[in-house]
Amino acid sequence: MSTEAVLDKDEKRFLKGLSARSDARGLERLAGHLGAIAAGAVLVWLASGTWLVWPAMFMEGVGLVFLFCALHETVHRTAFASLWMNAAVAHFAGFAVLLPPAWFRAFHLAHHRHTQIPGEDPELDDKRVDSWPRYAWHVSGLKYWTSAIRALVMHALGRVPDRYVTQGLKPRVVAEARWFLAGYAVLAAGSLLLGTDVLLRYWVVPMVLSQPVLRLYLLAEHGLCPFIGDPFANTRTTITTRAVRFLAWNMPYHTEHHAFMGVPFHALPQVHERFASRLKEVENGYSAFNVRYVKEAVAPRG
Repeated sequence: MSTEAVLDKDEKRFLKGLSARSDARGLERLAGHLGAIAAGAVLVWLASGTWLVWPAMFMEGVGLVFLFCALHETVHRTAFASLWMNAAVAHFAGFAVLLPPAWFRAFHLAHHRHTQIPGEDPELDDKRVDSWPRYAWHVSGLKYWTSAIRALVMHALGRVPDRYVTQGLKPRVVAEARWFLAGYAVLAAGSLLLGTDVLLRYWVVPMVLSQPVLRLYLLAEHGLCPFIGDPFANTRTTITTRAVRFLAWNMPYHTEHHAFMGVPFHALPQVHERFASRLKEVENGYSAFNVRYVKEAVAPRG
C-alpha cells in the first residue's frame, strides 16, 4: 500500500520540507554515538581487574551493537547528504556488527518493499520466536552471530543464493564479504602476535554481552503486528527515552520510517507529531512490549 495515495497536498508539502539530508546532523549524531562508545570503553579500562569490568563491557557493548542503527540509516542514504559519507559510515558500522552494507541494503530494501508479507519479506524467513527455546535462542543473540558468520563465509566463497540480491550486485556482495573476513583475520592475527586482548575486551565480548538488548529492541518493530501491507499497521512505533532514541538514530519512530522512508532520521520526531493519530501500533516502552510479546506469543505455546 502506497502512503502517497492517502496524503493530501499539505501533508505531501510537509514531508517534502523534511526530506533534506544533512551532513551536519549526521556528523553530530555519529559523534555523539561514538562518544558514548568511548565513554563505555573508559569505564572498561577503569574497571579492568575487578568484577565491575563485566557491567562496564555490557554498557560499552550497548553502544556498539546499536551501530546497527547507524548502518541502517546509512544504507538508506539518509544519514548524510554526501553519498560518500553514507558509504564510509555504512562500511565502518557494518564491519563493527558483521553486516557488509551491500548485502544488508539489498536485504533491508526487500524488507521495506514486502514488510510483513510471508514468503516475500526476508525478515520473516526462519523467524519463528513462538516458544521458550526459540525465544531464548533469538534473544540471546546466538542466532544472530551464527547467521551473520555463516552468511559471510558463504558469500566469501561465492555462493549468494539470496533471492533479493540481483545478479549485478552479487560480485559486490562477494567482494565485501571477502574484505570483511580478511579484515577480521588481520585483526585476529595482530592480536595473537602482540599477545593482547584489547579487541576481545573492547569489542568482541561487549558485543556478545549486549546483543540481547538489540534483539529485544528489534523485536518490537514488527512483532505481533498483522501480516498486511499497510505500513501504519504492520509496523510499530515505540515511545521511549531520549537516550534510546539517540542511540537508535530515532528508529523507535519506526512506523513513521516505514511509511515515509525518504525522511532522514533527524526529522522523524516531527513526522510523528503530524501523523500520530494514524498510527495503529504504538507501545509505551520496550519493556512493556516484550512482556506482552512473551504473554501473547511465547507463553501460550510453551
